[in-house]
Amino acid sequence: MKTFEELGVAEEIRRAITEMGFENPMPVQEEVIPYLLGIGNDVIALAQTGTGKTAAYGIPLLQKINPEDHTTQALILSPTRELCLQISDDLKDFSKYMEGVRIVPVYGGTSIVNQINALKKGVQIIVATPGRLIDLMNRGVAKLDNVVNVVLDEADEMLNMGFSESIDEILEGVPETRNTLLFSATMSKEIEAIAKNYLHDHKEIVVGSRNEGAEHVNHIYYMVHAKDKYLALKRIVDYYPKIFAIIFCRTKVETQEIADKLIRDGYNAESLHGDLSQQQRDLTMQKFRQHLTQLLVATDVAARGLDVDDLTHVINFGLPEDIENYTHRSGRTGRAGKKGTSISIVHTREQKKIKNIEKEIGKKFIEADLPTPQEICTKQLYRVMDQIEKTDVNEEEIAPFMEEINRHFEYMEKEDLIKKIVSRNFGRFLAYYADAPVIEKPSAKSERSKGEGKGKGRRGKTEKGYRRLFINLGKVDGFYPGEVMQFINKHVSGRQEVGHIDLMSKFSYIEVPEEDAELVMQSLDGTTYKGREVRCNDADEKGHGKGNRTSRSASQGRDTREERPRTDDFSRFEKKPKRKPTREENHQEPRKQKKGTRGAARMESGRQDDWRQFFQGHDIILRGEEPDFNEEGWARRKPKKKK
Repeated sequence: MKTFEELGVAEEIRRAITEMGFENPMPVQEEVIPYLLGIGNDVIALAQTGTGKTAAYGIPLLQKINPEDHTTQALILSPTRELCLQISDDLKDFSKYMEGVRIVPVYGGTSIVNQINALKKGVQIIVATPGRLIDLMNRGVAKLDNVVNVVLDEADEMLNMGFSESIDEILEGVPETRNTLLFSATMSKEIEAIAKNYLHDHKEIVVGSRNEGAEHVNHIYYMVHAKDKYLALKRIVDYYPKIFAIIFCRTKVETQEIADKLIRDGYNAESLHGDLSQQQRDLTMQKFRQHLTQLLVATDVAARGLDVDDLTHVINFGLPEDIENYTHRSGRTGRAGKKGTSISIVHTREQKKIKNIEKEIGKKFIEADLPTPQEICTKQLYRVMDQIEKTDVNEEEIAPFMEEINRHFEYMEKEDLIKKIVSRNFGRFLAYYADAPVIEKPSAKSERSKGEGKGKGRRGKTEKGYRRLFINLGKVDGFYPGEVMQFINKHVSGRQEVGHIDLMSKFSYIEVPEEDAELVMQSLDGTTYKGREVRCNDADEKGHGKGNRTSRSASQGRDTREERPRTDDFSRFEKKPKRKPTREENHQEPRKQKKGTRGAARMESGRQDDWRQFFQGHDIILRGEEPDFNEEGWARRKPKKKK
């Protein structure tokens, strides 16, 4: 293993990083630093978060700066404000003993005036988010004419966040003779496109394998029903008393909801998402970095750039849509050679995603059983005993109170006293898990066997506590899981929980909690989706409720068609198969009417007075003479005069 001195790092930088605890270079640093100290060496470096990427490009970047030149010589782009500040702080620490080097972070969400004033004073290195940098470039404040080094940190995430055009605009504004350094955790087609357009004869440095997961991270998943995901999360957290984790959620609403539930249930948790103010986000991250918060519930975007030491676990409260996001999530733990665990709480429909992630990151997931109440209580009991045993006692401070304490407890046996002390700290878990709800593990095999039949779209038994609804929209309408959730959230007030979703070609089935089913049906039925009128009803209704569609919509005022008269029994209007008249009926009526004759308006019984059935059960008095339907031209206003 080489030393930083052998890599060619300057003495003043070595002095600073030694004080920071750097002893030997990490693999990515050993590969990248010597190469970047050269001239005209473009690089794509693929390495996981927490492998020392910032030092890998930051050290050679600082070493190539001319402190006497106050123009901007290096530019570092990052996807988020948090990562921008983190990089800036690290570079300032590395350059602690370098006189005259100025580093300025510029980012959105704060006053641009202060950043303009800082840039006008002269700065050698700008660390920026793309949007704010373009604004400063357009104002003529950020002058990049003398930039010789450009770094794109977390390039894959910048592209995922939609910064592709911004990156193009920025790179077109710097000299073509620049040195371009691209750092990413994964290699995507978009990354390769940027490399093709803006890098010249670049070298690809890979630490590990392309798109590989973090080396020291174990990947575990728990299979549960959708309705049991939060209960499963609580069990996992309770089973690891010393857990220090980030819990990733897909949406801002879900993030806040899970954080609120955890706080209400007595856990030390906070939320981090885009709906929080910048001041709230800064405070939340500061508390988490200082280990004052044990559980941080966050979205993918909000957690970018959050550099935290000793993270024991990453918990995926549902798998992300993109495999790259999973790579970034799991890379938050197991850093700097330490062990970490990535836990995913999934239901049967997400099992295919597990296989895809395994294939991409080259690591195997372990399917585990949720810890039992007995196992959790045992773990928590040991934790309480360990805390009591390791509690430091200040003899001088407690001495004045010992006489009173001994007198108060002199009647109590030692065993009883121990029981009370332990119960006081341990009672919450005993009380909860004494009546804890049972979490059944779904069987993927049985779920598949109950799955949709060919063309039928039926899944078998509906999940307990849920109700299955029918929607007349399917894949041909562009109705996919993402669109399903957006459509429901658009029309149903608040956040609606949804279980299984079965998508067919022309229709779909969704499962919602039993207590929400009526609200969902009322909210969706009669709305429109891409110009098509939507029907939503109970999937167990005959014909999925098609026969009841008009009456429901009319009663809700959504159907503009005129409501037709109804009787109590619609079955009498159903078209019946033709049958041969009985001998008795043949004697009562003519055998056959001529084609085109309108004279005999018969129903299924073949009797001429069947018109009377429409008035049965109603107090209706007929006026005038009884119509004669045997007569040709029966629809005349006046009956034919009798001869």
